[in-house]
Order: sequence, then structure tokens, then C-alpha cells
Amino acid sequence: MTASEERTERTARGERKEVRRAAEPAGHRPPPVHADPADVPLETALTALADPVRRTLVRELAGAADWERACGSFDVPVTKATLSRHFAVLREAGLLEQRDAGPKRLNRLRRAEFDARFPGLLDLVLRSGDEEIVS
Repeated sequence: MTASEERTERTARGERKEVRRAAEPAGHRPPPVHADPADVPLETALTALADPVRRTLVRELAGAADWERACGSFDVPVTKATLSRHFAVLREAGLLEQRDAGPKRLNRLRRAEFDARFPGLLDLVLRSGDEEIVS
């Protein structure tokens, strides 16, 4: 396989353009993209924490050691695709860091970094764990 691949994509106006990007080894997914918590607006953080499934993920990560929990180890009533989207929202809000370890994607709550940006917000979320998830 070559170091890069070329393909044709359509722009928003329907025009064709050549796109060149690095090819990934077969069977590998791209590494996750993480937001720097220092650059996250308050609205993004609040939106990420507003969803009960995401709050459950954050609470469970808060009780686990760094890099201990794989994405598939969470018992939440959503599909795999929806769970992936929830993890993406948490990454975009600066709450979560992920890394690949073979076929698993491991997670770490970025508590110190998030607390530096939004002091006390995560403590409030972790304290209010009384609601149930409704599927």
C-alpha cells in the first residue's frame, strides 16, 4: 500500500475535487481527536453534561483508574453507534481522552484539566447521580 491515497470527492456545490490523504493500515481506525479543555466554551461543556447517558459515562470514569475502562465496558441503554457519538461529544467538550490499545479504545476522564477550566462543574455533576437513564 502506498503512503497516501487519492480519491475524488464532491464539494458542497457538487464540484469534483481530488483529495489526497494518508492511507491508514487495513483494519485500523483513525486515532481520536481531543479538544483542549482550555479552548472549550462553557456552552459546549454544559451541553455535553446535559445528557443522562454522558453523565453516566463521566460518573463511571470518575470511579475508575485512568485507561482502565474500554468503550464496550459501559452498561448504557444505547446502540454502539450512539455510544460512539456520546464519546465524541465528551472528547469535544474536553472531558475525555481516549487511546487505542489493540482492538480496544481505552478512556480517561480529564478531571484535572476540566476542573482547571470549569472549577466545581464536574463536582456538581458527580454529586447529583440520583436520576435514572430512560431508554
